[in-house]
Amino acid sequence: MAIPDYESLTLSTLKSLAGGAEIHISAVYDFVADELSISSEDREKRYASGSGSKYEHWVRWATTELKMAALIEKPRRGYCRITPEGEIVLANPPPRIDRKFLKKFPDYIEWENKVAARRKARQKEDEELGQKGETSIPADTPEEMVEQAALEIKTALETELLERVHQAPPEFLERLIIELLGKMGYGGGDPKMGSVTGKPGDGGIDGKIKEDALGLDEVYVQAKRYDPQKVVGGGDIRNFVGAIDAEGVNKGVFVTTAKFNQAAESVARNSSKRIILIDGEELTRLMVENGVGVREKTTIEIKRIDEDYFDFEGGS
Repeated sequence: MAIPDYESLTLSTLKSLAGGAEIHISAVYDFVADELSISSEDREKRYASGSGSKYEHWVRWATTELKMAALIEKPRRGYCRITPEGEIVLANPPPRIDRKFLKKFPDYIEWENKVAARRKARQKEDEELGQKGETSIPADTPEEMVEQAALEIKTALETELLERVHQAPPEFLERLIIELLGKMGYGGGDPKMGSVTGKPGDGGIDGKIKEDALGLDEVYVQAKRYDPQKVVGGGDIRNFVGAIDAEGVNKGVFVTTAKFNQAAESVARNSSKRIILIDGEELTRLMVENGVGVREKTTIEIKRIDEDYFDFEGGS
């Protein structure tokens, strides 16, 4: 049969993981193709841009949707594994797993809410541009739909990035932060201007980096690899403030894979030191924005008519 839409592949994708073992994505491709009788010819069909197999892309997106609903997990690169919640679904499977079905799961709803919030923020920016007389994209145009799809992909990427960082050893997060700050321009972008210092008895300082290329000031870093659902409180921030004060430093960045509560934000805001808080969501946004831990896969260029070129009333 020809390749169906990706939602028609999702149930078979979940079935391929039954039993709880870690399964490589290539085995998932084979299982789904066999169950749905997708020919090798159809499996090899590529997008017009030649950027990859349409079939494999849709299976991978099916795994992403299942992961957002916490029905599967991705324990390491290229592998998937069903969760207990996924096994429960397979024990009494629906005729089809689509977005309507996945909305029964809190994790999926949370992901959709994130996408909706970011879309709303973009729409607000677009409205502001319109008020300034600049061109804005009308809702539900093909361009808007492309933006929506890109936003969903980006949100899914950031969610998986946070999970990968949380699963990594503590020292990985420390190195990542120094690299990220370097990519953001600290130390003039020179990695030699930053270093990881975290070790037993480090006094709460995990790294440091020069603020600029001349090294006129230093920024100290603390990294906390906590469960993304955990909350960092004011006590942790006070301890960090005390640690940088003991070093005679005035600026610090506290990064966690978790979240900050209001007490933590209040301590940072009211401190005599300049303290920046970066939670898990902000961390992964900055990683994507600065190309840390990600690589470009496909670039889609959208062009519009140059109205000035066809302005015949301009006299030339």
